[in-house]
Amino acid sequence: MSPSEKSVEKASAARRTKSRERSPHDEQRNPAWFKPVMFGFMLFGFLWVIVYYISAQTLPVAALGPWNIVIGFAIMFVGFIMTTRWK
Repeated sequence: MSPSEKSVEKASAARRTKSRERSPHDEQRNPAWFKPVMFGFMLFGFLWVIVYYISAQTLPVAALGPWNIVIGFAIMFVGFIMTTRWK
């Protein structure tokens, strides 16, 4: 075997070993449920506010009155906060 063939073989072996290693970013990925929950919070909060306005302030919880807007935005805010952790 010539020296160039040895270096080629060594390089390909190094590539195979490197491809099997996990990158540090693999451990930092979010679980599969993270993205649907994040978008679910944003959508649910948005729908909460829309239903409040469309129902002439009688739904989702009539006893809360204008606090329904605060609740809807708080639910959406949870989803938006989750976007800062999305990888």
